Amino acid sequence: QVQLVESGGGLVQAGGSLRLSCAASGRTVSSFAMGWFRQAPGKEREFVGGISRSGGTTYYTDSVKGRFTISRDNAKNTLYLQMNSLKPEDTAVYYCAADLLRFSDNSDHWDYWGQGTQVTVSS
Repeated sequence: QVQLVESGGGLVQAGGSLRLSCAASGRTVSSFAMGWFRQAPGKEREFVGGISRSGGTTYYTDSVKGRFTISRDNAKNTLYLQMNSLKPEDTAVYYCAADLLRFSDNSDHWDYWGQGTQVTVSS
């Protein structure tokens, strides 16, 4: 079992930056591939990106490439999402997720989820 807790969300103006954190407890995060999803009101949960257990492989959905960066600090048992050049369409609840095998853009694939943190980008 692993518990995931996101933090760092908030209100930011378009063009601004935020860094989200996902702290894991109960099991070392190095055992898991990790990822970020987001869900805007009235929309399905969307895969933002993922990172392998070692951190050597990352993937980003097209809409965030070049603006968002996923990283992990296995020593701190924490996953990060650095979000730059934010746009109003990035407004959503952001969730971190963990899987014992690999990351996937399919939300049904993941073993564990955090409770989410709200990100609101004003125009």
